[in-house]
Amino acid sequence: MASLPDNNSGSKTLSDAWDFKGRPAVRSLTGGWASAAMILGVELWERLTTLGIAVNLVTYLTGTMHLGNAVSANTVTNFLGTSFMLCLFGGFIADTFLGRYLTIGIFAAVQASGVTILTISTAAPGLQPPRCDNPASGSCVKATSGQLGVLYLALYLTALGTGGLKSSVSGFGSDQFDDADKSEKKQMMRFFSWFFFFINLGSLLAVTVLVYVQDNLGRKWGYGVCALAIVVGLSVFLAGTKRYRFKKLVGSPLTQIAAVVVAAWRKRKLELPSDPSMLYYGDSDAETGLKKSTKQSLPHTTDYRFLDRAAIINPGTTAPQTKWSLSTLTDVEEVKQVIRMLPTWATTILFWTVYAQMTTFSVSQATTMDRHIGRHFEIPAGSLTVFFVGSILITVPIYDRLIVPLARRFTGNPHGMSPLQRITVGLFLAIFAMIAAALSERKRLHAAHNGVTLSVFWIIPQFLLVGSGEAFTYIGQLDFFLRECPKGMKTMSTGLFLSTLSLGFFLSSALVSIVHKVTGSSGKGTWLADNLNEGKLYNFYWLLAALSVVNVVVFLLLAKGYVYKEKRMAAEGLEMEEEVCMH
Repeated sequence: MASLPDNNSGSKTLSDAWDFKGRPAVRSLTGGWASAAMILGVELWERLTTLGIAVNLVTYLTGTMHLGNAVSANTVTNFLGTSFMLCLFGGFIADTFLGRYLTIGIFAAVQASGVTILTISTAAPGLQPPRCDNPASGSCVKATSGQLGVLYLALYLTALGTGGLKSSVSGFGSDQFDDADKSEKKQMMRFFSWFFFFINLGSLLAVTVLVYVQDNLGRKWGYGVCALAIVVGLSVFLAGTKRYRFKKLVGSPLTQIAAVVVAAWRKRKLELPSDPSMLYYGDSDAETGLKKSTKQSLPHTTDYRFLDRAAIINPGTTAPQTKWSLSTLTDVEEVKQVIRMLPTWATTILFWTVYAQMTTFSVSQATTMDRHIGRHFEIPAGSLTVFFVGSILITVPIYDRLIVPLARRFTGNPHGMSPLQRITVGLFLAIFAMIAAALSERKRLHAAHNGVTLSVFWIIPQFLLVGSGEAFTYIGQLDFFLRECPKGMKTMSTGLFLSTLSLGFFLSSALVSIVHKVTGSSGKGTWLADNLNEGKLYNFYWLLAALSVVNVVVFLLLAKGYVYKEKRMAAEGLEMEEEVCMH
């Protein structure tokens, strides 16, 4: 990213960034912290809104809409799962068609419209069933399909806006800094630190201030504030248009993966050449008619060789070659690298299934417990996640200041722990969290059967353990995907990471549905009863603990055999040098 002198202004322009009029961006007039701050504001309100809705939604569904615990839990996890899954869709739209700026603007407006409809649905009496003083009795009138339809429309419009917005905010923020300039590169690293800070600030405000407003002033006021905040954030974002730096569209990595798979399938009957030098490396060729590849060539690897067929030049074809019929070997190798990451990707999904319980059944538990601090203040059930967020904020500095220096002595790793080691710690903490949750639920149930209301502080350990686990797993996953994703697929890294969250929430919904169907909704053997005092929620926690044990064993076996890209590339390079010497 070299800087070019602008003879007219005497300022420097950037070779790979443009202003809002399509002219080379002037360094002194665009980008930097002034632009990044306007982008961070959008992320703050997005996090406040999404988490503020999710952490307290289960109490609204059970207490106001009169749905059962299992249905309510699945509604929350499906909402969150859809939000994160749509990040892949948003990333595809941004990389292929709209660019990050337009994607943020459009999807922020979509999110604002969703939250506005949600506000209306909680304010209009006709969009809720008749009030009931004892929802746990099961005799209350449940919400009609029409009332639920409006609620679901609001939730999934919000999810669509969240997915599209979240996919582009961090990338567009980093676009405001030139990583070829030492000073701006340092600022970019600080931007990611502030980005993480704003995410947690939004989370903290959501589980404290917003939940308090919802429970004490009314949902319509809580959601109305969110809708207004998003509109204000969007207005501030748009006001910075003249200062932003824009990058050209690079195309979606999903398209590259699809193209390699399609090209390999089309040539599945062709014999693989014994010499990989016969494969297409991306040089311009009169025979192919394709332009020379601008990517740095990657060494050929021998695993997943069926994909190599995508790079075979078929001399028998007369049709013009496209990326759907002929891929470069580098494109093939990048797809192979994504495939190598999939086992690790799959075995981190269950952690987020455990995480999902903190916004569903753990909140339901809290509603049945004594939440008073002193005589006059009662903690809102949804605000218990403040211990979860606080645990994350405490774990990060403890890891940096205490664990990293200690781990260096044992591992020899200058970073203390590798990404996979950090994920391992997070997976073990998830097991301990579910064990703690099962034990505390047994104690709560025993107390309830004896007419005693247990203090809510008995379930705090499960929030603290999952929060600490997220600090390890979240950062470990992000580091792993950023490090291991090919350079040509960097936008894929965030999508892969967020898809584990999405699938974790969907897996939670599937497990709840299966358990609810097998054990029933009422009776002696019910696990997930509408009235928690009549169910056996602890068995569901034990199930998650057992699945987590199996999962961590599989993860450890896969991690033991995984070779990091840096080491593999070094080994492949050495092998290539030896072959050259032999010849």
